[in-house]
Amino acid sequence: MVMFLAVTSVNAQVSTDIPFNDLPPTSEYGKCYAKCKVPDVYETITLQKLKKEASTKLVKVPAKFETQTEQTLKQEAYTKYKVIPATFKTVSEQVLVKPESRKLRTIPAKYSTESKQILVEPARGKWVKKRSPNCFSQNPKDCYVACYEEVPAKYRTEKYQVLASPATTTEEVIPAVYKTITHKVVDRPARVEEIVIPATYKTITKKVLVSPASVQEVTIPAVYGSVTEKRLVSKGGFTVWTEILCAAKTTSSKIYSVQRALKAAGYNPGAVDGIMGLQTTNALKKFQQDKGLPMGNLNIETLNALGVQ
Repeated sequence: MVMFLAVTSVNAQVSTDIPFNDLPPTSEYGKCYAKCKVPDVYETITLQKLKKEASTKLVKVPAKFETQTEQTLKQEAYTKYKVIPATFKTVSEQVLVKPESRKLRTIPAKYSTESKQILVEPARGKWVKKRSPNCFSQNPKDCYVACYEEVPAKYRTEKYQVLASPATTTEEVIPAVYKTITHKVVDRPARVEEIVIPATYKTITKKVLVSPASVQEVTIPAVYGSVTEKRLVSKGGFTVWTEILCAAKTTSSKIYSVQRALKAAGYNPGAVDGIMGLQTTNALKKFQQDKGLPMGNLNIETLNALGVQ
């Protein structure tokens, strides 16, 4: 038995276009960190202002009618006769044309392809800059992500063939051949059928007054307009390195769990569909702001606070 030993080398490097001097705190495979630009937070105050006072007007209510119907005889019932012609069916029988026979057939041998892998280059690790899939901002300069990833070892595959089953001989049965002869016979003889034609009626309609026309006083409610103004709640800026879910772990199933947890906590994420849409993002922002959590992305602290594993 030949065994292959994979050696992992550490290559701690990160893209130079990240505008920060510090690296994430931990060089561990499968972990990602992000610095995100958090915008200024404002609150909106809405006031109601009277635009038009309530008033009344007279409305004419038209008269109401209902339609009444009655039926009268149009033609009395009568009887007629119809001749139904005979019907036929096809009868078939089989006649032997060629009897059953047998012959020998050779089945060739079968082979299967097997393979083995040989190590070409061992695994190693490195820091990689990525675009965060769960950053709240659509501007790529607002969020920087560095993930420590393992570059897997490289192997080449060698294939070879192995005998799966040897050649064999089998006896093949050739079935007998038949032909079908058909001819027609009477299925049901001709007959006379009595048909009763029912009476027909016609409908007469007429309109009858239900309630006469009248005049009614209608109240038109007052009309109000909304006036809004914005107030600054907190100043934005870049956060510290915060551990987030890597792209491979940010699945629709994970987003689905986050949406359910937000809904259970009293925050409206919109449709629970596993998609990080605008309504889900806004619900996460409000949850992070209320709980004093790191903002700007779907980070590990926020997941823990929501109870999502």
